[in-house]
Amino acid sequence: MIYKVEIENFCSIRDRQVLDLRVPASAPRDNHRLTTCWRGSSERVPKVVAVFGANGSGKSNLLRAVSFAAWFVGSSFTLAPGGRIPLEPFNDRSSFTKPTRLKIWLSWLEDLGALGQDDAAECPYCYELAIGNGDRRSVIGEAIFFWPASTGRKTRLIERFEDGSVKASRDFGLAGYKGALDKVLRPNASVISTLAQLNHPLAAAIAEAAQGIRSNIFIEKVEFSDDIVLRSYIDNPEMVKRFNREIGRIDVGVRGLEISRDSNGPQVWFRHEELAFPMPPIYESHGTRQFLKLFPLISESLAAGGIVIIDELDAAIHSMILPELIGWFHDPDRNPHGAQLWMTCHNVSLLEDLSKDEIVFCEKDRRGRTETYSLNDIKGVRRDDNYYRKYLGGVFGAVPRIG
Repeated sequence: MIYKVEIENFCSIRDRQVLDLRVPASAPRDNHRLTTCWRGSSERVPKVVAVFGANGSGKSNLLRAVSFAAWFVGSSFTLAPGGRIPLEPFNDRSSFTKPTRLKIWLSWLEDLGALGQDDAAECPYCYELAIGNGDRRSVIGEAIFFWPASTGRKTRLIERFEDGSVKASRDFGLAGYKGALDKVLRPNASVISTLAQLNHPLAAAIAEAAQGIRSNIFIEKVEFSDDIVLRSYIDNPEMVKRFNREIGRIDVGVRGLEISRDSNGPQVWFRHEELAFPMPPIYESHGTRQFLKLFPLISESLAAGGIVIIDELDAAIHSMILPELIGWFHDPDRNPHGAQLWMTCHNVSLLEDLSKDEIVFCEKDRRGRTETYSLNDIKGVRRDDNYYRKYLGGVFGAVPRIG
């Protein structure tokens, strides 16, 4: 569960932006929209983070920053030696030579020896990354800190310095890997991703958790091909069952998904309520095919817990269906592990279905700099306010400038 992010010099986010999603203590306690920041915590965070703002305001860049951090921790070792780290600083001359800095606060194990145990105690963690820009882009700082309940103090799990040296806590168990790490650690790869390749058990678990953050945006929005999506259903019968359980609740005219096999191999078909024969995906609407593509991201997160990041969730999903999808994350039966959804959205009517704690805004000034803030950051906003009308009236900012 991510409850705070800090971003500086990343795409349109030039100046340090801090987005703290922890809700006020006065927020209603009987609220399925909220969950604890970490197991055993009294602080709470929304299960849904919906980002609004004008076109080009930086909404997608906020999601890109979180997705990039997850990719860097879990998969950056896949970059070729000497490969360029895929990020861009803010587009002005002074920012080209300043570092990009990211910090992500989230929950994880308090006792590292409890790895793999269900319901193990958790505590807050922070992943910090600093990447030097300029002529040669490289890591100049990387660290994971945590705050165990036994001390409440900031404790280093592992830290990497600009000269490439690495220090870690005794519990992390770096000693047996130090020699190999010194030989293979590259300036364009995460120390965690590198140690995972060396089969360091704790680093491998952290990398796996980072890879479990599901997203449809990285540098560009990811458009999953029809063939890849259909293959994911063919190879996963349980996914087909989940899809068929939910599709009947969403009125797109489809009753279910079928997989048939013949001499040409497996085929995917859609069953309809009033049609005599199943239809191939090519004849379905863009919205239905888009839902088919997004459903695995959402379903897998709900089933296993974790975080799903979806840019423009409303792009091809009807405005009356959106609240139903978001409601899956609120429902403790559908979301038993407290999965969290991060999404951007242009459909402002959705504001009528969201709570104060779930709403985030992005606004870009005339110099192209993105500011990020939550509705909780704006003083005087009540829980019974009409957020839709006030947003359209310009009360919260982050609206398009016309004329």
